[in-house]
Amino acid sequence: MSSGRTEVQVRPGVESDLEALTDLYNHYVRETPITFDTAAFTPEGRRPWLLSHPEDGPYRLMVATATDSEEILGYATSSPYRAKAAYATSVEVTVYVAPRTGRRGIGTLLYKALFEALADEDLHRAYAGIAQPNEASTRLHERFGFRYVGTHREVGRKFGRYWDVAWYEKDL
Repeated sequence: MSSGRTEVQVRPGVESDLEALTDLYNHYVRETPITFDTAAFTPEGRRPWLLSHPEDGPYRLMVATATDSEEILGYATSSPYRAKAAYATSVEVTVYVAPRTGRRGIGTLLYKALFEALADEDLHRAYAGIAQPNEASTRLHERFGFRYVGTHREVGRKFGRYWDVAWYEKDL
C-alpha cells in the first residue's frame, strides 16, 4: 500500500511494537483531548492493553508501518464496547496516527484492514466516540459508514475544561 511517497504496510500489532505504540499514544495523552487519559504510560503499564488485542478474535490491533524503516505510522483497535456479556457482539474502535502523518490516508488504510480482519467475527456493531471538535476523525468515520447517534455533553475534563464526545455507530 502507498500513502504519499511513503510505502505503508498494515499488519497485526506485536509485542515488539509496544514502546513505539506507547510513545505515539502518549503524544495524544499529553497534547490533545482526543483521549481522556491524563497521565502518560510506560511501556510496561501499556502491556496489558497490547496483550488484550491478539492477532485473531474480535479485539484486534492493526499497525501501519513504513515498509522501508518499520517506523510506526499509526494504529487502529477494536476493543470491548462494555464489559457485560450482552455487549459481546459490539466493539469500540479507535484509530491514532503519528502526528506528522495526518491527512496522508494512514487512518483509512488502518480502518480498511481492521474492518476486513473483523468481517468473519461474530460482531454486530462498531462504536466510536470522538472528542469534539475533531473534523478529521468525523470525516474518517463517516467515510467508513458510521452514522452519528448522539453526543455526551461535557463528559470529560482535561486541560482545565470539559469536552463533548460525539458517538457514531456502524453495522458490521
